[in-house]
Amino acid sequence: MTSYPQRTARGHRKLTLSLAVSAVLLSSLATAQTPIVKPGAPGAASRVMTADEAVTVAESSYSPADVRFMQDMIPHHHQATLMADLVKDRTNNPMLVDLADRINGSQADEIAFMQEWLAERGEDVPDPSDHHAMHMHHDMAGMATPAQMASLEAAEGTDFDRLFLELMIRHHDGAITMVEDLMEQDGSAYDPVLFEFTNDITNDQAVEIERMNTLLVGLSEDPRSNLAAGVFDAEQAISNLELVASLRKPAGFFDPANPAERGARALDEEDAERREADAETEDDETGERSQTIAKDAENRRRPMLSFANTDLAFRDDVMVAGNYHGFNVYRLQEDGVPDLTASVVCPGGQGDVSIVGDLLFMSAQETRGRLDCGLEGVSEKISQDRFRGLRIFDISDLAMPTQVGAVQTCRGSHTHSVVSGPGEDGIITVYNSGTSQVRDEEELEGCIGDIAGDERTALFRIDVIEVPVNDPAAARIVDSPRVFADAQSGVAAGLWRGGDHGEGTQETRRTDQCHDITVFPEGNIAAGACSGNGIIFDITDPAAPTRIDVVNDKGFAYWHSATFNNDGTKVLFTDEWGGGSRARCRAWDPLTWGANAIYDIVDGKLEFRSHFKMPAPQMESENCVAHNGSIIPVPGRDIFVQAWYQGGISVIDFTDSSNPVEIAYFDRGPYFADEIITGGFWSAYWYRNHIYGTEIVRGLDVLELLPSEHLSENEIAAAKLADQGELFNPQQQFRVSWPAAPAVALAYLDQLGRGDGLPDDMQAKVRDALVRAQTAMDKGTGDEELARALGTMADRLGGVETAAAHARTIEGLSTTLAGIAERLRG
Repeated sequence: MTSYPQRTARGHRKLTLSLAVSAVLLSSLATAQTPIVKPGAPGAASRVMTADEAVTVAESSYSPADVRFMQDMIPHHHQATLMADLVKDRTNNPMLVDLADRINGSQADEIAFMQEWLAERGEDVPDPSDHHAMHMHHDMAGMATPAQMASLEAAEGTDFDRLFLELMIRHHDGAITMVEDLMEQDGSAYDPVLFEFTNDITNDQAVEIERMNTLLVGLSEDPRSNLAAGVFDAEQAISNLELVASLRKPAGFFDPANPAERGARALDEEDAERREADAETEDDETGERSQTIAKDAENRRRPMLSFANTDLAFRDDVMVAGNYHGFNVYRLQEDGVPDLTASVVCPGGQGDVSIVGDLLFMSAQETRGRLDCGLEGVSEKISQDRFRGLRIFDISDLAMPTQVGAVQTCRGSHTHSVVSGPGEDGIITVYNSGTSQVRDEEELEGCIGDIAGDERTALFRIDVIEVPVNDPAAARIVDSPRVFADAQSGVAAGLWRGGDHGEGTQETRRTDQCHDITVFPEGNIAAGACSGNGIIFDITDPAAPTRIDVVNDKGFAYWHSATFNNDGTKVLFTDEWGGGSRARCRAWDPLTWGANAIYDIVDGKLEFRSHFKMPAPQMESENCVAHNGSIIPVPGRDIFVQAWYQGGISVIDFTDSSNPVEIAYFDRGPYFADEIITGGFWSAYWYRNHIYGTEIVRGLDVLELLPSEHLSENEIAAAKLADQGELFNPQQQFRVSWPAAPAVALAYLDQLGRGDGLPDDMQAKVRDALVRAQTAMDKGTGDEELARALGTMADRLGGVETAAAHARTIEGLSTTLAGIAERLRG
């Protein structure tokens, strides 16, 4: 590899020659010019300058910011060499030793270049071995503290490997941050040699971070880390779940020539520049990539038609799977496995679905969507054939759904929420959330974009849609309330305006729309995940939602979705950092970014309790971030099943809001080891005793919970007895109830036993009585004596002294015992 000073020497000579020629030309013209005047401070005299002096003052080939960058980067690079020097005596990992050798070589080479660059310009050149200077700079981006360096020096073996990689990844990422900060300065990196150098730092450090993440993932003890890749044969890891069935996408919903929807590069013979870039993807000396997986993905072009699976909705034994290309209708068999009934092709993007009776609603947002569900798309800028909004289908004949209504909206429909109805007036109320650009007013009247001072803008609103059941074609937007407006001034942009929250915090999208609004009708509340904020609304009047409370989070990039617990006393928000298409579960990614944020609702206010993120580190080729999930109805506990795209599926217990715990998971390896595509689980929902996961590329998965130290057989049985109604829509939550059954009481009893919430002798008596009660119920006979005993036990539970954490469980057990007693008397 050519050293950096040698590689740039020719550039230096060209630049010096160019400046010299310019100086000569200016000097020769000086005598013919009028005086060059330099004014002084106010009140001070002006003076005449020579042309040479003027050129010197106007020197712009480099800036003060460039100098500071180079002076700071020298000790920054030097610390990397100090860390690398520790490797050979503290590990026998050959890949780490090789990595350290490369770091030492490249960083030393670049330090020499930076010293030369500064010296040639007469600037101060830091001595990288000056320990005082190193101490003064340890607070720069990515720099390890003295304490961290001491810990690294003291570590050995695998502990050293892990700490070295963690610190070095952070160090390299800090160098990239320093480049980004430099580029934000006006006039910086104008020097072409310096500009090339900064580009090299960004690319080379990013590639090396990718390599180090692979090594760090390999050190993880989590079975989900480093799974083998494959589109349909990837390696799997599963814990406390059983994979019941996997169904591929039906015909017509994937491209047989490209089932994974991989991006394409330009053909070599058609694009010489692309051919050169492809050649540089492999490093000649190391055989490793010289371009990151993420950068490679940016250089690919994607097919116009997308067949991505999206969200799920259920009614009775019907399951509808949304897709960017339309939707698929399934019947759930007795074993829970879906059986395909019909495939409906209606492109338009997103494809999130909800069901009310015989009506199905589907969101469409892309500009290619057509009102007639045509496959040819829409290419014109303005077209009356284009459809962006809420589609309405009649699914009374599951084998032949028909489109019966379509509500055009200014920003399309990314998601929607069925809020209420049909009531006595036969009206269904739906909230529409559009997140795309505002369409042209010429195409749809009243659609005003982001025009400063124009309060008619379609931004900063949600749409309230009313759908008459008997005439869905008459569905319309009845209002678009400004739910983000400032309470005092009325300014529409009243919440988070976008940007970060200070040093080391997330860059967060501004709040001009909600991504998801989850309604909890029984509590007359809704939770909005609204790009820059989490919000709870009062929906007592469904047509006029009002804001109750609003929060933000320094670690959130994009508030994506919200789920209540069964009591409506907690909200779990998700952060879709990276938009769902980026690797955000890497070994070095913060566990508070791209995570869940759990809030308790106390006196109408959201009170933060904790974050939770899927803990298994993932590869650079796996898009992974928090996404959609639902409550699993285990009585007495708050349990959530969640999709993490290619991070798989997690089951989380957040009964203790401040201490969420993962209790089960399922994951596959990436589609490709060295290429990232948008895939993995879009949604994971509990319905009728099973977990259904819609997988963007592969199809559908059906899973079942297994007993474990985290979840007893009785708790799973009780969840299967839960009455969650005969309807499940993704953003519409109803309170679940449980029958007075022994399995439910035993579930509460198992929880109390696990947490020492009830004396052992009382537990034994209650358990024995419940076994007898189950026997009597199975026989269909009553038992008055047993009923009295259970009633007495229920009464006595009220007087048991136990920790506050068990109060909810004690109350549930008491109520269930009393209900069982009533059944035995009947």
